Amino acid sequence: EVRLVASGGGLVEPGGSLRLSCAGAGYTITNTWMYWVRQEPGKGFDWVARISPTDTTDYRQSVKGRFTISRDNSLNTMYLQMNSLKPEDTAGDACSKDAVGSDRGQGAQVTVYS
Repeated sequence: EVRLVASGGGLVEPGGSLRLSCAGAGYTITNTWMYWVRQEPGKGFDWVARISPTDTTDYRQSVKGRFTISRDNSLNTMYLQMNSLKPEDTAGDACSKDAVGSDRGQGAQVTVYS
């Protein structure tokens, strides 16, 4: 069974930080395009951060400078470090093999409240 399992979501005040993790079970996360996708309330999934097979990273404009995507090949795990969180970052986040979340794993809820 192929699974991607995200963890690390939670409740945080504006300006706070969270780190999401995505572990691959039966699927190699390394050396391939991987995405963190977000589903904002009332909308579909869209990517917010992505990492290429050569570990080049890219971000949605709204999170640039605040989020960092990375992965640990030895652990087959991908991360999303989220700093300076804002209420508009409240969403369900998931790791995905594609940019629109069609092939995504279990998600993690991020709630930024004031």
